[in-house]
Amino acid sequence: MLSPLHRGVTTYIMRSFKLPEFCKVVEREKITVAYIVPPVALALAKAPVVAQFNLSSLRFMHSSAAPTPKEIIVAVNDRLGVPVRQGYGLPEAASGVCSQRLKAWDETIGTSGRLIRGMMAKLVRDDGKEVPTGSEGETCLKGPNIFKGYYHNPKAAAESFDSEGWYHTGDVGRVDEQGNIYITDRLKDLIKYNGLQVAPAQLEDILLGHAAVADVAVIGLYSDERATELPRAYVVVAAGYTGDEKFGEMLQNWLNERVSPHKKLRGGVRFVEAIPKSNAGKILRRVLVEQAKSEKKQEDAVKARL
Repeated sequence: MLSPLHRGVTTYIMRSFKLPEFCKVVEREKITVAYIVPPVALALAKAPVVAQFNLSSLRFMHSSAAPTPKEIIVAVNDRLGVPVRQGYGLPEAASGVCSQRLKAWDETIGTSGRLIRGMMAKLVRDDGKEVPTGSEGETCLKGPNIFKGYYHNPKAAAESFDSEGWYHTGDVGRVDEQGNIYITDRLKDLIKYNGLQVAPAQLEDILLGHAAVADVAVIGLYSDERATELPRAYVVVAAGYTGDEKFGEMLQNWLNERVSPHKKLRGGVRFVEAIPKSNAGKILRRVLVEQAKSEKKQEDAVKARL
């Protein structure tokens, strides 16, 4: 759907996303700026169909809704020659918090940029104390665009703000020396392995760097035997590769060689046709958690019959 914003500027809003149609629109309408989500960036980096279109009109793309892995941003730029910058926002902040400057997009790839004017942020530990620069913590916000509370839900509102009025986002992040904010994961998505935290997004970023991985999601699978969560990867294999047991073991070992001991894929690798995601491109981990539970029941039933 085309709609004029003001004289000389036209926007195109797709009713639903299909990669060939997206590329066709960019080529036909000579689109100069595209606002995308991480799954679109992934497709632009790896899908063969992209090579059939001329996307040279694009001056830059803006990715948000979830962190876009550094490897994917680099891959998109290498393939299309288009800068990809990121931003961070949420409905409770109406809705922008920070944005990467276009001129500096390749200086700090992976960052969501610096705070917009009027916004304040701090990163805290579980006990509410601020973490030092470079360390990860929960992102807390203050500013004129922060909401007052949840409609008809005072309990949720009270739980979201601390005594000093900081809104606790539930997003894990860190800040570098230049004030750039990196959003790394959701607090509730963190995997706890023997008391140590494992960020699924970090493992996903590494796995996406493998040529055989078209898409991936990592979840924590609770093990009764070990009394802890074990990281497990659900992988969509790229064209030309076969997702069998041998390949799964190879991919698991490949990842394990690149991470700290507590971040190893002790829950193994499973292959799926597609990663479940919301319309905004966020991974629906709860769907995979339920799938993992179902798989475990089936495995236990097989063992019981042996």
